[in-house]
Amino acid sequence: MELNKAVREIMTDTVIQVQVDTKLSEVVEIMSSKKIRHIPVSKGNQLIGIVSRTDINRLTFGALMDNQSSADEAILEMLSLEQVMSGNLRVVKDTDTIKTVAEIFASEEFHALPVVDASDEWQCVGIVTTTDIIKHLLQ
Repeated sequence: MELNKAVREIMTDTVIQVQVDTKLSEVVEIMSSKKIRHIPVSKGNQLIGIVSRTDINRLTFGALMDNQSSADEAILEMLSLEQVMSGNLRVVKDTDTIKTVAEIFASEEFHALPVVDASDEWQCVGIVTTTDIIKHLLQ
């Protein structure tokens, strides 16, 4: 296990991203159909935030109660992605080490971080999750 490898070695580089004007119901559908928990949010070509399944679950009742899908739909229609996403964005560069990312996960409340190009900090080139770190440690 090499902790000094660049994070680009273990990140997911086929990142599904959404634009800031994407409807929340579409984001939920993407998360469900692709079985993902975090989606970077862009405005044009610029990374501006990230939305997680936890962000969505905080708004909806479906995970807690049966027969609440109509209430969930109403909530998702009332709010915009920009209102729900985390806009105070923390990113890592594709050249940062796996150790650096693991230290961030251990000391802060993140479970996923967008990975940006070292030469263009607005360009998302991947995403790294706690699961990626754990899989690497188990190799």
